Amino acid sequence: MKSKLMTLESLLFCAMLAIACSKNDTPEPDPGGGGGGGNEPPVVVPVTDPAVAETMGFFLDNNWLPRTFTAPAYTDATPVTTTTVNSVTIDASAIITKIPLSIFGHNANAWMGEDIAKPIVIDPVKNLNPHIIRFPAGSGSDVYFFNRTDGDLPPDAPAQIMDKDGNIKSPGHFFGKSTQSWQASLDQYYTLLQQSNSKGMITINYGYARYGTSDDPVAAAAHLAADWVRYDNGRTPYWEIGNETYGDWEWGYRIDQTKNKDGQPEYVSGGLYGQHFQVFADSMRKAAVEIDKTIYIGATLIETPPATWATNVVKTWNSTLIPALKGKNDFFIAHNYFTNYGENSNASQVLIAGEKVPYDMMNFLKSEVLNNGGTLKPVALTEWNMWALGSKQQVSNTSGLFALLVVGESLKNKFGMAARWDLVNGWDNGNDHGLFSPGDEPGIPKWSPRPSFHYLYFFQKLMGDRLVPAAVSGTAAIKAYASTYSSGQANCTILNTSASAVTVEIKSKNFNIGSRFYYYTLEGSNDNGEFSRKVIVNGSGPTKDAGGPADYATLKARSSNTLNGVKVVVPAYGAVMMVIDKK
Repeated sequence: MKSKLMTLESLLFCAMLAIACSKNDTPEPDPGGGGGGGNEPPVVVPVTDPAVAETMGFFLDNNWLPRTFTAPAYTDATPVTTTTVNSVTIDASAIITKIPLSIFGHNANAWMGEDIAKPIVIDPVKNLNPHIIRFPAGSGSDVYFFNRTDGDLPPDAPAQIMDKDGNIKSPGHFFGKSTQSWQASLDQYYTLLQQSNSKGMITINYGYARYGTSDDPVAAAAHLAADWVRYDNGRTPYWEIGNETYGDWEWGYRIDQTKNKDGQPEYVSGGLYGQHFQVFADSMRKAAVEIDKTIYIGATLIETPPATWATNVVKTWNSTLIPALKGKNDFFIAHNYFTNYGENSNASQVLIAGEKVPYDMMNFLKSEVLNNGGTLKPVALTEWNMWALGSKQQVSNTSGLFALLVVGESLKNKFGMAARWDLVNGWDNGNDHGLFSPGDEPGIPKWSPRPSFHYLYFFQKLMGDRLVPAAVSGTAAIKAYASTYSSGQANCTILNTSASAVTVEIKSKNFNIGSRFYYYTLEGSNDNGEFSRKVIVNGSGPTKDAGGPADYATLKARSSNTLNGVKVVVPAYGAVMMVIDKK
């Protein structure tokens, strides 16, 4: 009898326990994110920010701000109701990284001319919101004298310098106090910074330490750099010692030893640059202390495994430089032009490079630093673009897609800073890196924004402040980047790297989709095959043969309700950039 009573008691206890458990069950998160109605919203995983990556460091610490989304003016768009197997799933709680605003940087240059300080340049650059603008040039930095007027060289700076082939010739100097209309003065650059709410990144003249004819050219060049820090007076936090110093195209790569007085070798090396770097850094930091400012100083690495035909300087650069730095650099610098040099690359080659190269580059740079006894530090990609030429690739709508891939992948791979080369250059029949038309492009007014401008403008306009995963299912042609706002909304940018339109559905994890989403659709036109020179934004395009809509900054978004889910049609070689309301 006792055993039967115990069994009944046990059964009763279990039944009561089951009832209690059923009342306290927590529902599993809904992968679909709610869809805008119905019962209680699914529970989401709390957001936890990851530790700041070593390769981002102070760039993230100094250049992150929380973002609040405000719904834009919009026109109602007919919801897409077709069924699709192509989807992008956003996980709003799996933070990859907080987004440093330094990832949206650009390069100005001394040959932009005096327009650099005028509204025709300042207004669109302010809209673009680059946050960091590099100056005065790439290779031109090695013959730039910030405190001199036109033609007024220091007495120890020869008017003619030796090039890589041993020829003695004029390098084409630049002067910070130039009054020539074709050359931007240093103060005009500072006006651009101030008016566009940007910070500076300056590449100082390292070449002068090599070709200078004083008794101690390194000290003379370091003193010049320190004087620039004093004159800058905190407007520029980020400084580079030289440009692509390892390159035989740089002034100072090879010097005339008969004019040199401190026993320097004919050719530069990573080890020599590392020794000189310490002299520069000491002088510049001392100047920064005098004016009570904080500066960060970077050293340049080779960013990819050297080719078999590369010079010995290139092949040994990283292995000799990294130990010679003795950790005195604040960050490492890389440049990359992604596609094969001199190749008439097709759209697929361009876009594959944009997606793949940042991952390869970061892995290589990390291994080079660690394998050569260095310590990981922030990495800045201070010049990026493509080598592709011959089909107007660089000025095309596809170049805009490429730009999204480079910036998105640079974020995923945790670069601290990235700067596109450059704001304006030269037409060269479409082999032109410039973000704006330079004035010699047939039929296109000077300073007209190119397609890449519009892609980068809308990308940043809609991006939140934390990067989160965007898992693509279905066609491999779709690429996506997602982010969240501190105010709670979710952002997704969907790229179509194929020649056919693709319908895509946005799904979510750990995010309860609200009642509406807002978006902009960007695509090329029917000119120039894969490389249209035009970009159409929400149906609005340019009135000329190239560029985008003049009213880009006031264009209304498109918007749909989420009753049938979040679905969009992504045009061929185009993108859709959206923000989804929270519930």
